[in-house]
Amino acid sequence: MIQQKKRIPPTNVVYLGDKCQDMKKHLPSKKAKPHTQKEKLSEPAPVYRSVKALPAVKDFTYNEFKKIADKAPFTQSEWASILHVSERTLQRYAKDNSTFAPINAERAIQIARVLKEGEFTFGKVENFYTWLKKGPYMLGGNLSFDSLTSADGIERILTQLTRIQHGLFA
Repeated sequence: MIQQKKRIPPTNVVYLGDKCQDMKKHLPSKKAKPHTQKEKLSEPAPVYRSVKALPAVKDFTYNEFKKIADKAPFTQSEWASILHVSERTLQRYAKDNSTFAPINAERAIQIARVLKEGEFTFGKVENFYTWLKKGPYMLGGNLSFDSLTSADGIERILTQLTRIQHGLFA
């Protein structure tokens, strides 16, 4: 006959040096509620910022564009090439005071920044326009009026204006 070993229940008493503590006080009770699904997912959900149109770009109307265009000596065809729209589209925007597409509005705001820097550097926007039409040289190659039609060209113009402001003409 095989003898079965008796299972000895684990003791609930812990000896700490000369003190003895009952572990039952520190163990969770059997009546505790089981974890629910919500409790297991208690980590905060990641927060992702949504990509939204900037407020300045979102509702950019022709009247706001006109404020920028009045400060610049650009013709309507030059503005059309800078904004990558046709002259007819600019005329339609003027007639209806329509809102610009965000990409065109952003470009107009960038050009406003360039005009402000050009005026600061040369004293007048007309002087900046004349300088730009001459095709100034810079280390990365010549600049031209066509540089205003791309984001990279705009950055190169701003870089050159900053160099001129600080006395670095090359």
